Amino acid sequence: MLSIIVAKAKNNIIGKDNQLIWHIPEDLKRFKNLTSGHTIIMGRKTFESLVRVLPNRHHIILCNDAEMNINDENVEVLEDISMLDQYINDSQEHFVIGGATMYRLLMPYCNKMYITEINQDFEGDVSFPTINPDEWEIIETEKGLKDEKNPYDYTFVTYIRKNSQN
Repeated sequence: MLSIIVAKAKNNIIGKDNQLIWHIPEDLKRFKNLTSGHTIIMGRKTFESLVRVLPNRHHIILCNDAEMNINDENVEVLEDISMLDQYINDSQEHFVIGGATMYRLLMPYCNKMYITEINQDFEGDVSFPTINPDEWEIIETEKGLKDEKNPYDYTFVTYIRKNSQN
């Protein structure tokens, strides 16, 4: 089963210049808690934006660069979406972590979304697809704590695909 995890601004912006625009430690903590011990699926640019290979996670990079060679046992490069079938059809949860192209490409195969909705507009160059309320329903919301370390109003929102068994 594929799930999306993302932090997005009110205007659906998710990044600029291949970087996050905001720093919300509680969101990063949630990302770590949810994805640790799981497979994370991303595009090449998202992988390049990571500071390092994230511990305790299997990384899948979906890209058409057959020459991309990462020398790490926790990283696998796949060239075609059909190579993700085992993850799409698996009963275990696997996370799509970005970027915008991966979200658009893989959203139709996802059954769940963990979204940190930041209640502010940002300028950026990549955005998250619009969530269709006919396809998705909110099953949980949790207001985030705004403080000196987490400087924006934000809410953790969990969606499931309507008519999904998950």
